[in-house]
Amino acid sequence: MLAARQSNGGEVGGSVDPLPTQTPVGPAGSSGSLRGSEALLGYNPANPINQDQSTDIPPADFELAPGQSADADLGLYLDLSTVTNPQPIRGNGGKQPTDPGPRNTAIDRQNSDLFAPPGTDAGDTPNAKWPFGLSHNRQGLKGSGWARQQNVDELPVATAMAGVNMRLEPNAYRELHWHKANEWSLMLNGSARLTAVNEAGETFTDDVQAGDVWVFPAGIPHAIQALGAGVEFLLVFDDGSFSEDETFLVSELFERNPTSVLAKDLRVDTTAFDNIPDGQLWIFPGTPAPKNISEQNVTGPAGAIPLDKTYSYHFSQQEPYEVPGGSVKILDSLTFPISADFAAALFTVKPGAMRELHWHTASDEWNYIISGQGRLTVFVAPASSRTFDFQAGDVGYVPVPNAHYLENTGTEDLVYLEVLQAGVYNDISVAQWLGLTPKQTVIDHLGFSEDTLSRLPQIKPFIVPGHLNLTDTNYTAEAE
Repeated sequence: MLAARQSNGGEVGGSVDPLPTQTPVGPAGSSGSLRGSEALLGYNPANPINQDQSTDIPPADFELAPGQSADADLGLYLDLSTVTNPQPIRGNGGKQPTDPGPRNTAIDRQNSDLFAPPGTDAGDTPNAKWPFGLSHNRQGLKGSGWARQQNVDELPVATAMAGVNMRLEPNAYRELHWHKANEWSLMLNGSARLTAVNEAGETFTDDVQAGDVWVFPAGIPHAIQALGAGVEFLLVFDDGSFSEDETFLVSELFERNPTSVLAKDLRVDTTAFDNIPDGQLWIFPGTPAPKNISEQNVTGPAGAIPLDKTYSYHFSQQEPYEVPGGSVKILDSLTFPISADFAAALFTVKPGAMRELHWHTASDEWNYIISGQGRLTVFVAPASSRTFDFQAGDVGYVPVPNAHYLENTGTEDLVYLEVLQAGVYNDISVAQWLGLTPKQTVIDHLGFSEDTLSRLPQIKPFIVPGHLNLTDTNYTAEAE
């Protein structure tokens, strides 16, 4: 049959046969054949099969992490970072299955809850994690900075929000631009100067530093310039399909309109545009901004944007709400009126502690790990869940109203950001819900003892303390 196909001159029903009819000539020094013979098709007693070589990894060739042989339903965190040749074992007394490879061991070590999932994980749950380190890093002009993004192309479940991580070298600009989506930003390090103009012709200028926040509504033109130390910041947009590469740039605006039209619009001669950029600027080097911000304040007849509509909030100066196990700072439209569509919470979770089991009532959650490490289980109705491990620089996403938590699995503070598409921050605490439900109702549903019922809180904990030893399972002393 193969020979017949090769001898038909390449014509099949009047069309050209796409298969080559001859083996190409190889380079000098080549040997062997590019293809095998027909004797390799299907069953042939002459083809040897080796059934004696084991694929199991012998116990002497790997180590188990603390808790790895414990009951799988306990779902203890497995620290695979230092064990020799980690294996996907959970429970079963520490026995099989093993993984002979090929494999990416570094990823297995970082994602132990995917590699050896808790026994409670079940069903089909969308991926909830994207590391910014796997995003394409677009470079600015002349080494002036970079940006990388996460949208539905990287994390398909994240339909309501997208993120951008951007760096500007000292004095560099994120050029004058505007977006179709609303923009919320957290300063990660350094400092920057912001400028903007609204529809009424009111102007805005402010300097922000690490920990501060800004919001620019869709369509509002603005620019960002790094001050002398440079800057890195996080941007969140209220559209999961948002792309940083589709921003409206002033350089493109002037390049894509006839110069005669530009001259008429600005009431100048066309020679005024002899030096406009050839191609977009996007991120580019700039001259240092004056240290005195008043030298760059520009106000027209409409004046400056009033405080109740301003675009920046000095979140770095807000004192946190301290609770056992960590702290939280909340920012939403109640204190930052322009943030009508974004509510955020900045959590610090101590080692061993946990952002309590909860869900949101009105929005998906987009989160970002600033420092430390943790793990999160997403529960999806009716009977699915999956556990993910997070490190600094990772983005997480939990659709509303899926229940989840975030547990600190490291030895340093876990600092992370929750962003919601809501005017006011909202969540439902599982522990508080049960603590405010009639006791007999809870007993009938869950079979709790009176002692367990007496420990349920009536005030939202936000964060619950834990033990540095993550193999511990008794926390009753924490609530005595």
